[in-house]
Amino acid sequence: MEEQLVISIFGSGGGVAKAVLSVLNHSAADPDSPLYHRLLNSRIHCIDQQQRPLSHYNSCCPNLTPSLKLHQFDLNDSSKLLQHLQATGTQLVVDLSWADTITVMECCNELGIAYVNTALENKEVDDLPELESFTLIERSIRFEEARHSFTRLKAIIGSGMNPGVVQWMAHKLIGMHPDEQPLGCYIVERDSTFYADRSLAEAETIYSTWSADCFLDEAVLNLPMIVSKQTPLFLYYQPFELEFDVTLGSIQFKGCLMPHEESITIARQYGVESGFIYQVNDVTTAAIREHLDDSDVLWDWKQKVLDPADGELSGEDLVGVLLVYKDKERYMYNVSSSETIYPLFGTNATYWQVACGVYGAISTLLLDAVAPGVYWVDELLETYGQECRYGDYLSYYMSQFVIGSNDKSEGLLLDRMHVWTEEEGDSYGG
Repeated sequence: MEEQLVISIFGSGGGVAKAVLSVLNHSAADPDSPLYHRLLNSRIHCIDQQQRPLSHYNSCCPNLTPSLKLHQFDLNDSSKLLQHLQATGTQLVVDLSWADTITVMECCNELGIAYVNTALENKEVDDLPELESFTLIERSIRFEEARHSFTRLKAIIGSGMNPGVVQWMAHKLIGMHPDEQPLGCYIVERDSTFYADRSLAEAETIYSTWSADCFLDEAVLNLPMIVSKQTPLFLYYQPFELEFDVTLGSIQFKGCLMPHEESITIARQYGVESGFIYQVNDVTTAAIREHLDDSDVLWDWKQKVLDPADGELSGEDLVGVLLVYKDKERYMYNVSSSETIYPLFGTNATYWQVACGVYGAISTLLLDAVAPGVYWVDELLETYGQECRYGDYLSYYMSQFVIGSNDKSEGLLLDRMHVWTEEEGDSYGG
């Protein structure tokens, strides 16, 4: 029998973890899935600072329940974390928590344990108010300074949907036309998900399809970021004061420019201008724009994740990349709806998209010949090429992608930028 696989999932009670466990639950019951044979003989330790009851896990991953063991402690406690990793014989950490990334990776590196996460967290940055408009770039700077000291582990960093799957899309789309160098590569997202019954919406509430607190960090606290010539540049506006045009064939919309990890890595990897253009539901957009002059009040509002268990969700989440050339554009995206995803996976479309990226990274670390090192997804793919099956693994569940082109170019980010005005209203093209 194959050696028992021991995984520790950090932040196991959160929305992303629920989606990841649901995808793993499907994989454990499907002999054709990439991870089926590894999950047959596995032990999964679920750790959270505020642990959920076993009934929560019975609901989202019944096929895995016999393999689960629940723990509750603070992951920022390095001594307790090391003790857990050693006592359990953990071979892979799936970090979906808000624990400090560098601290957790130091523990994994000390023991040579494989590691995957979806985003960077840094307690020091979060505790310094003078950095509040630049938290994402500061987390990135500190991580890049530390990553080269991690020599004993295999780690895939930022493998959700974006960052994560979008870097695979960029790699795939650029690789389809290797003789043509794009000028820009933009991550684009239009998330129109909201309650089908609008009367469910409450006043003074921020609605998001993922952590509303993290969303506000990008949408209100940080400044818009362009990465040009591998240099992050910041616009002295609030993100929702600006709009940027996006065309994907027959789909047109205007989104806000927000800082994101993959903008930095894609610009560095492919020598392009990059940025993340994001449009969210009209209710949240209107609420933020009504408080551009007093955005601090939004942090005092209630925060609500749009969960199909609370009420039917309509709309969809479109996420992809847009390559810009001098006279044309190419694009690739996935579009998923909670109406389709919820009956199958018990979560909303956004969390499911993230979970597919996590599944791709877990499978890569367990099944592919990856040397010790720390990799963003684009670095992983450029390093290993076809020897890395990351795209095959994530596509086992996320199989639907649209690839197309525009016969003209709308230019780089500043060419497609508009200052939003109240008279203009909000644009939700389709």
